[in-house]
Amino acid sequence: MALDQSVKALVVANLPYGRPVAVLGDALQLFYVRNPGAAFSFAVNMTWVFSIVSAAVVVAIIVFARRIRSMWWAIVLGMLLGGALGNLLDRLFREPGFGRGHVVDFISTPWMMPAIYNIADSFICVSMVVFVLLVILGVNLDGTRTPSAKQQRRAEESAASAGDSDADASRASRQLVDDPRAPRDGRDSLGHDAT
Repeated sequence: MALDQSVKALVVANLPYGRPVAVLGDALQLFYVRNPGAAFSFAVNMTWVFSIVSAAVVVAIIVFARRIRSMWWAIVLGMLLGGALGNLLDRLFREPGFGRGHVVDFISTPWMMPAIYNIADSFICVSMVVFVLLVILGVNLDGTRTPSAKQQRRAEESAASAGDSDADASRASRQLVDDPRAPRDGRDSLGHDAT
């Protein structure tokens, strides 16, 4: 968040508004614009909604932070928190007014995507990619891993076969004890004294 706000302050102070400045030809340009909406200028007349949603995301991350025991989840939620806070500060404190401020965007990579974005947006996008990977890999917030379907099936088969052998042994011991032909006078089945 601090990096995002610092760079935005430099952009506002030094870059011309609405004119691209080539850094690496057409591959990377600095292009200072103000975005009243979401990504790709979506819903430009609903800035206050994004302010509320961003604030809710920040609160949710802070609440969930106490449950995190995984380094990867801490990184993901830290990046998401920094990105959400960076853009929320723009919406709260930039023109045209509190809760309706326009987000400062300045990074343009036309070869990759037609959008103009900022560091906070980059953090949000990267955190979402890692979020999806962690979910696919079954990494939980506490650092444990959810077994895959194949691992669960193997564990169930192993438990079932162990249960079958335990059940067989139990049945065999019951048959010895419950066999009505078994001697009841302390001798084994061959007639020997068991004492």
